[in-house]
Amino acid sequence: MDSRPAISVILPTVRPTAVIDEVANQLGERDELLLVCDQPDDPVVAAYGVDSAVDTDESTESPHSVSIASLPASTRLVFAGDPVGCSGKANAIAAGMEIATHDRVVWTDDDFHHPPDWLDQLSREYDTQGPTTEVPFFVGRDPLSTLLEPLYALGATAGLTLFDKPWAGAVIFERTDLDERRFCRELRQTVSDDGLLSLHTAVTPVRRVREVPVGGTMGESLERHVRFMQIVWRFVPHRWVIVPLSGVFFLCCLFAPVPAAIAVTLWVGSVYAYFGVRRPTVLLAFPAMLVQFPLLLHGLARRQFVWAGRRYRWRRRFSVTVEDDKE
Repeated sequence: MDSRPAISVILPTVRPTAVIDEVANQLGERDELLLVCDQPDDPVVAAYGVDSAVDTDESTESPHSVSIASLPASTRLVFAGDPVGCSGKANAIAAGMEIATHDRVVWTDDDFHHPPDWLDQLSREYDTQGPTTEVPFFVGRDPLSTLLEPLYALGATAGLTLFDKPWAGAVIFERTDLDERRFCRELRQTVSDDGLLSLHTAVTPVRRVREVPVGGTMGESLERHVRFMQIVWRFVPHRWVIVPLSGVFFLCCLFAPVPAAIAVTLWVGSVYAYFGVRRPTVLLAFPAMLVQFPLLLHGLARRQFVWAGRRYRWRRRFSVTVEDDKE
């Protein structure tokens, strides 16, 4: 008998991945898994053989869902439709929130391994401390993203923990923890789902790291970095200190390279050790700190970026223009 509260797991994905089965196999009797894609022609739809069950009539309202015969009965495909005025991820989360039937909600992503006790562990932690998030460690797959691993360890892994910020890859909360109607309305006006969640509810990070592969090409990594910088600029408190503080670190590395290299490497090494990360990229801490300032200025100066095949122009926190990327 499943004694814990029922959970709605929202997993935005347009492709079939092993993560779908990993999460589906963890569902309790009353849980549900919502696989949120954009349209019926997304690869994840054909992969589960539900083509004939999908209504492709353009008049069909979004979001809507269909069941998947090859997965547990509580697993459904949700069609969010193409985003208008927000990111595809934010649009998918908003659609999942509308379709979800349970009070307790988990968000997750399709790009990291979910161990067998992942869902139960999150639920137990909610019982003891309320809204809870795990933290990511971004593992590079190309030269630029590999170089930036130390920066992401400081800004994402440690930063989320230090400032009690959520990561949408693994976060649990209940509907009563926020103003859901306002939250979903704002989701459809912005880019960052977890950035917005940080404004609506307090979360407690746990010191449990999920390794998330990122990048693949230098271009993809640069676009991701621009998006990260734009999210930081719009959602981090005291954002005006970011540029001068970054500049100070850059100047210290430039004019006092030896002591700066030692200090920065020890600093990043302590972060890696605290979170149990064993990666040789800790040795890239100094060159990463040298490039962080020009990359920060580049990221803040850009007026657009590409994410998952769409080009976004993000003017203000709740002002987003979306178009297909033709490059």
